[in-house]
Amino acid sequence: MKSNNCKPDSTGYRCMTMSEPLHIVCPGCGAVNRIPAGKLGAAPKCGKCHQPVFRQQPLELTSASFQQHISRNDIPVVVDFWAPWCGPCKMMAPAFAQAAAQLEPDVRLAKLNTEAEQAIGANHGIRSIPTMVIFRNGQEVARQAGAMGTADIVRWVRANA
Repeated sequence: MKSNNCKPDSTGYRCMTMSEPLHIVCPGCGAVNRIPAGKLGAAPKCGKCHQPVFRQQPLELTSASFQQHISRNDIPVVVDFWAPWCGPCKMMAPAFAQAAAQLEPDVRLAKLNTEAEQAIGANHGIRSIPTMVIFRNGQEVARQAGAMGTADIVRWVRANA
């Protein structure tokens, strides 16, 4: 996995020091917080709503929050595109939640209900569910279709984020 403290720039990747801030979107209010890279694991709280920035569980995205989270977070965001009627999606949900607990604060895991947010699924070419997509700085960097267990999700994310 690329260092989460590295961002693409005109010369390739620029790596930040542990004290340089990363932008992290609050899962509660959507505010963008500047958190020193070295403090991500110290249970940071949102400067606006004072709730934890990392909750060790997947975030539910909607059309109102999707773009903010995939483009404004300086850490990778893994989105599980799913639907409530999908059996494999329901089977994978606990594994995805366990993976979130293992991967945060290095990676944000989120879920998007493609039944409720059909336009977003179509815009991202989601043809089957569940499909996980890793976004970094608003750009898709990896995609995996099909249900997976916790260990496989963690391994795939670490290899591709």
